[in-house]
Amino acid sequence: MYNKHKTHGYRWINTFIRNKYGIVYTDNYVHRLCKYEDIKYQGKHYQWKKPEEENKKYNNLIWNGWKYLTRPFEVIVSDMTAFYVKGTYYELTMYFDAWNKEIVGYGLASRKGDIRSYYDGLKQVLNRIKKEQTDDLIILHTDQGSVYSSKAYNKLLENYNISRSMSRAGTPTDNPVNESLNGWIKEELIIDFDLKHCKDVPKLIDEYIYYYNNERPSYALNYKTPIQYKIESGF
Repeated sequence: MYNKHKTHGYRWINTFIRNKYGIVYTDNYVHRLCKYEDIKYQGKHYQWKKPEEENKKYNNLIWNGWKYLTRPFEVIVSDMTAFYVKGTYYELTMYFDAWNKEIVGYGLASRKGDIRSYYDGLKQVLNRIKKEQTDDLIILHTDQGSVYSSKAYNKLLENYNISRSMSRAGTPTDNPVNESLNGWIKEELIIDFDLKHCKDVPKLIDEYIYYYNNERPSYALNYKTPIQYKIESGF
């Protein structure tokens, strides 16, 4: 049997014996027998993925260039943060303009793993790009999450002058904009906006995004709001 099926290991051999001959052995016992007889799996290891899970990793195009940004929509960064409100789980995906820290797109989902928050935010970003009518190169920087690396997500960028960039795996410091802002935003939502006792979470998020962009002074912008900083910079 092994000479005919060398691409299978001991678990498959054990299943074959059980199904064909009705003899029941433990996997561990068959594994020991294979080692004794020097029977080794001779195939390659493959990781099977569903077609919809096709993904691609991109190189980090920014590295330490965050402080050298000179214009709006030069680099857009994105990340997701999660929280509970009255027992309901929420995922908030935000897109920041790394130059003035403005939130240029966001999406909210009330179910774990719902990818719509990523796509809703991205569509807002793409609409902003159309409105701005900019032909300059834009870098979209994210982590290597399954949505950000998916073929479907990146296909939406094909008609735009957008290059993809990703942080290295397990290296959140490759995206310092998100790392700093996400913590502050979540803290302000919970403490200043009383998120935990909110009756209408989507409405509260909308109100907070407006406050963040138009009313909240930022230390990184010399205590100007993102919109104020943008206007006073001549954009």
